[in-house]
Amino acid sequence: MPILIPEALPAYKILSEENIFIMSNKRAASQDIRPIEIAILNLMPTKIETETQLIRLLANSPLQVNITLIETATYRGRNTSVAHMDKFYKTFDEIKSRKLDGLIVTGAPVETMPFECVDYWPELMTIMNYAKEMVTSTIYICWGAQAALYHFYGIKKISLPKKLSGVFENHATAKHDLLLKGLDDRFYIPHSRYTSIDERAIAALDDICVLARGHKCGISVAKTVDNNMFFLFGHSEYDRDTLKREYIRDREKGIDIAQPSGYFIDGDEDNIDMKWNSTGNLLFYNWLNYYVYQVTPYKLGT
Repeated sequence: MPILIPEALPAYKILSEENIFIMSNKRAASQDIRPIEIAILNLMPTKIETETQLIRLLANSPLQVNITLIETATYRGRNTSVAHMDKFYKTFDEIKSRKLDGLIVTGAPVETMPFECVDYWPELMTIMNYAKEMVTSTIYICWGAQAALYHFYGIKKISLPKKLSGVFENHATAKHDLLLKGLDDRFYIPHSRYTSIDERAIAALDDICVLARGHKCGISVAKTVDNNMFFLFGHSEYDRDTLKREYIRDREKGIDIAQPSGYFIDGDEDNIDMKWNSTGNLLFYNWLNYYVYQVTPYKLGT
């Protein structure tokens, strides 16, 4: 089954060229199928890139998935055109009366700021509270995961001495969890952040289960025991060259930064070892199938 997105969305053309099965909303309306309703709260400045990455992974499923893109009303970034945002994005107020099968909250480039100093923090807290009650399952990514843990559990983030950037080996820490179904004993996840989380605080919570971690990157995947919230501290949705673009951007700003670890082959910046593609596809496929589709009610209601 296809992913349902507007034909004018830039991701439509990009993913069509990759032979990813997508369908316009107009065509989908003629089919008698209840699609899975997934919303993406896109907090990244690179809106089009991020929405394309996530839609690509959500399309790797036999399910028909309807995507709603959400932005914050209290802050609008300057890196994406107003026309794009007005055409394809909704605010939380426009969807808050709806129940959803799934929600994805992205990371954001504000991780060195206290949560309370982020312009849209009060709005984000409202959205997270809504998700806990009105959404079958939510994925929080990177800073979004840190924000959710802070909001619901008071777990603070920890500043790192230098940026954690690279593709890191991970292993499962919980046997037979369906989110990790199909993954090898060792699998790889990109990370790109200046902060970490208090792992001892997480270990003290009976409500949180750690699913995967790496020796160099720490916890990569965790969830609540009721499967309502998933925390992905890395970026398994990243494209092949996303870390490269971030590295070049930081270097051109004069930041003293090393090459992303485990990413360039023999240090050659034109030779990238993309070893996380299958991991990203399986994580989102398994979440969509086992923790959304298999448990969400047929009639969502309002």
